[in-house]
Amino acid sequence: MDHREVGKCWDGNADAWTHLARSGYDVCRDWLNTPAFLEMLPDVTGLQGLDLGCGEGGNTRLVSQRCACMTAFDIAARFVGHAIETERAETRGIRYLIASAIELPFADASFDFAVAFMSFQDMPEQDRALAEVCRVLRPGGFFQFSVTHPCFDTKIRAKVRDENGRHYAYEIGGYWDTEPYVSQWIFSDAPAEEKARWPKFVVPYFRRTVSEWINGIVRTGLVIEELGEPCPDEETLQERPDLDDATIVPFYLHLRCRKPAS
Repeated sequence: MDHREVGKCWDGNADAWTHLARSGYDVCRDWLNTPAFLEMLPDVTGLQGLDLGCGEGGNTRLVSQRCACMTAFDIAARFVGHAIETERAETRGIRYLIASAIELPFADASFDFAVAFMSFQDMPEQDRALAEVCRVLRPGGFFQFSVTHPCFDTKIRAKVRDENGRHYAYEIGGYWDTEPYVSQWIFSDAPAEEKARWPKFVVPYFRRTVSEWINGIVRTGLVIEELGEPCPDEETLQERPDLDDATIVPFYLHLRCRKPAS
């Protein structure tokens, strides 16, 4: 499966994903993953930024609110259409386009920074995408991205409960199995009537081990600067107690790397 075939899958997911995510059912994104990502993000005021795999543009808009001049793209045309519709209704000066991360339609050194919210694990040609990011970054620019945590997003993952039924651990297996696969699912927090209305997402995964991610970044010439593993705090758990599973193991890994200044 190449990037164009993956794009067809996400084009088929776009309408349902956009509706359900904007209805508040992407709980992990809204309450844990994206807030932690933005907390780790350096000051981007006045900088030219690129969002890779922007989907319907929700996270692009949040970065734009930090006074960055944003360009965003996705390989799925229907996602880009939803993003453009929102931009027309709520103008933020974001430029959206249809493109592939392995064939970026930008000149060398076009951007001060780049971000990718949970899109890199969906790209089959990750090394080529990293090389393209490095190419379009200006010297000294940074790239920050999030993926499902390689150590805990494995093909074998089961909850372990104590004698009282309390979930206290995960059983993990298949860490070294990085063969691509396709899963079908829908946001678990969506009510039954919404789940009945929409087909399940068809999601291709191209997972890597931690060492494969790190070595891929190093081979590209980028320098790793900071890592993050989001964990919900007490305030978040008060609002969303259903996120307590994320206090047992980290569900996501955030990485920021920088292109050398010279």
